[in-house]
Amino acid sequence: MDRQETIGQLKSVISEYLDCRDMELVELIYRQEGRDLVLRLLVDYPEGGITLGECAELNTQIGNLLDEKDIIQQNYILEVSSPGIDRPLKTKNDFLRSLDKEVRFFLSQPLNGKLEWCGKVVQADDDKVTVLINGANLIIPLSRINKAKQEL
Repeated sequence: MDRQETIGQLKSVISEYLDCRDMELVELIYRQEGRDLVLRLLVDYPEGGITLGECAELNTQIGNLLDEKDIIQQNYILEVSSPGIDRPLKTKNDFLRSLDKEVRFFLSQPLNGKLEWCGKVVQADDDKVTVLINGANLIIPLSRINKAKQEL
């Protein structure tokens, strides 16, 4: 199985497990770090507020689930943690939680000649985010967003 297939299976199995617990997978990072293969999961409740104890418990439970499913064929390090206060924004729901808040966007392709924008989120749907910048709305396609974080 190639790397992308493995990541797809991991996301599917872990997301299904978390959905049953009213939690969400914010980000999955699967990569080689030095000699170690690392699977890093950022997990949270849709409204935020996961505890350190819950992360530790999930680490054990998800580790057991992945051992049972045997998706990763080699030794790996599993880390489950909170996305923290500066959690990455990626989906429609992430942006809806950030309505009326300042968000900084880093784009993969320029929009109106710029790769970086900062403004107040006024609307979000499945394809785009509408941001108020200097009194005017800018529509940013989700497909162009490399990274977005709420300004603190």
